[in-house]
Amino acid sequence: MAGVTRLSPTQKELLLAITAGYSLKAHRYLDGSKVYQLHALDGSVETVQRTTVEALCEHGLLDSNKKFPAATYWLTARGRALAASLEHSTINGG
Repeated sequence: MAGVTRLSPTQKELLLAITAGYSLKAHRYLDGSKVYQLHALDGSVETVQRTTVEALCEHGLLDSNKKFPAATYWLTARGRALAASLEHSTINGG
């Protein structure tokens, strides 16, 4: 799929994490701040850079429900296809 090489390793890792069942959420606060967090299956939480999420949204790979105070992100059809190709290339050593 075109554009795979334009994604950073961090962006690719995030797509694969969501594919693996992790949940990406944007937590918004009344003071206007927003924190992106990746929630793992084991309950651990990792902060994700805003630029990483925004780039994936701009590429049409992620979308969200735009809820307040916590929006949930998911892979779009294009994001799922790209993640599948990334998984395939990882499995085949590419």
